[in-house]
Amino acid sequence: MEKITSTDRLGQLMQRRSGNVLSIYYTAGYPSLQDTISIAQTLEKSGADLIEIGMPYSDPVADGPTIQTSNQQALENGMTVEILLEQLESLHGHLQIPVILMGYVNPILQYGVEAFCAACRQRGVDGLIIPDLPVQEYLDRYQSIFTRYDLHNIYLITPQTSDERIRWIDRHSTSFIYAVSDASITGAKSGISDQQIKYFKRLQSLKLEHPYLIGFGISDQQTFATACQYAKGAIIGSAFIRVLSQAKELSTDIGNFVHSVKGVQP
Repeated sequence: MEKITSTDRLGQLMQRRSGNVLSIYYTAGYPSLQDTISIAQTLEKSGADLIEIGMPYSDPVADGPTIQTSNQQALENGMTVEILLEQLESLHGHLQIPVILMGYVNPILQYGVEAFCAACRQRGVDGLIIPDLPVQEYLDRYQSIFTRYDLHNIYLITPQTSDERIRWIDRHSTSFIYAVSDASITGAKSGISDQQIKYFKRLQSLKLEHPYLIGFGISDQQTFATACQYAKGAIIGSAFIRVLSQAKELSTDIGNFVHSVKGVQP
């Protein structure tokens, strides 16, 4: 099968922007089943640079209570991989910022890795984050499939990842690296500690070939600005899910949140 060619929005974003890249994560099918696309469109309109759409899973072990609750609600709403892919069809061609799907490997294996990658490419998805897919297994079994469909696979590193392994992951990256700022689950801590700053400085000292975005513990303008001092940008998940859970008017509340994080007037 020939490799499908397309515009590399994710790679271009990482090359074009010098910093302050804001990536927002949310769970597909939350708060309501049909909210997935309108949230994506509102995030772009509000100034988000990149969106990560979570594929709900019954046992999201890396996620804290906030995202776990959104996963459970989305599943109860009826969200499935098939429905998400159907929804993404209407988004394709109507969104300029990159779209990443984030989820666990089991549903992808059940769907069929090549079939899933083909469906993602047809719907304009730019990359995948699969936290429980080991890097070596990806390289040995799935890299050629991802390459065929122009999909970036984004790897995660943590404060416990050795310099040697970080450099190895950097060599195999194609867009950016997801730098988990803390070994705890998502949403477990607020603010950025001195220990985390030490970790960020360590990453800076490695002078990696690929940029990294900092995730976990980023929730507002202050933590976003701090993360951006040491990285290309940052990822916000749990704090945004809380906004969705409390929103009285989704479009307005999403816009207000993104503007507050970026420190700009609506």
